[in-house]
Amino acid sequence: MSIRLYVGNLPKDLERQELEAVFAEFDSSVSTKVITDRKTGKCRGFGFVTVKNEEQANELIEKFNGYQLKDSELKIEVAQPRSKGKEEGEAPAASAPTGGASKRGGSKGGGNKTRKPTGSSEPESVQPDPRWAQELEKLKQLLATQTASS
Repeated sequence: MSIRLYVGNLPKDLERQELEAVFAEFDSSVSTKVITDRKTGKCRGFGFVTVKNEEQANELIEKFNGYQLKDSELKIEVAQPRSKGKEEGEAPAASAPTGGASKRGGSKGGGNKTRKPTGSSEPESVQPDPRWAQELEKLKQLLATQTASS
């Protein structure tokens, strides 16, 4: 079974071929992936290396964790499994700041996520926020009078 390793603290000007060359001396069957910014195409500071087995993974971590690459000390650890909903190439939770899209200014949908009520999906079961209940009642009455007069 293959093991995926997280490689952090990569230089921003790093190309995939350069990272591949570093690990090729370890084993030619190692697969590498540098995560790049969609807009600029530059390295986002991390990537992944896939090796054949756990033994190789441990050897690679021991040999290259702390390795100097273009004045950056690499950080290598076993990658955490991706959780549902993560974008391709997100850093593992243990190594990256939480918050993802919200730190970059929001998601594609504008970032205005509303909470769905737990329980029944019937409209009658949804209770309004008590702070706005009076205003909501006034709006309902206004709407009822407008539709009745039309």
